[in-house]
Amino acid sequence: MRALELKVPPPAVALLIGAAMWSAGSIGVPIPIPDGVRHIVAAAIALAGGGISLAGVISFRRARTTVNPLKPENASSLLTAGIYGFTRNPMYLGLLFVLLAWAVFLSSAWALAGPVAFVLYINRFQISPEERILA
Repeated sequence: MRALELKVPPPAVALLIGAAMWSAGSIGVPIPIPDGVRHIVAAAIALAGGGISLAGVISFRRARTTVNPLKPENASSLLTAGIYGFTRNPMYLGLLFVLLAWAVFLSSAWALAGPVAFVLYINRFQISPEERILA
């Protein structure tokens, strides 16, 4: 399984999972949530996710270190302040929030499997190898 480690960019993983969630959302009975509520909640979660990811990118840029998740060996520093004082992986957390927002928007119980799949994949094939290299 090491063949998948650090090979697929996390945004691409999120897009693939989002497409699968859309397909899964079309089967089964939708969760009855009024459209206005669903749209507002989904937008709020997505905006929070975008803000968390953006804070991570800005922190990396300020520290003049690589944002490329496929080349963690190019990192020039380990960040622990700002958003990194709250989470070690804000960009991945932001993507997770966007997928959660997508699940809310789709109002499908089946679509909730997408964020779970994202966490499992990212932990195994992105975060674990990154931490091993950075150690």
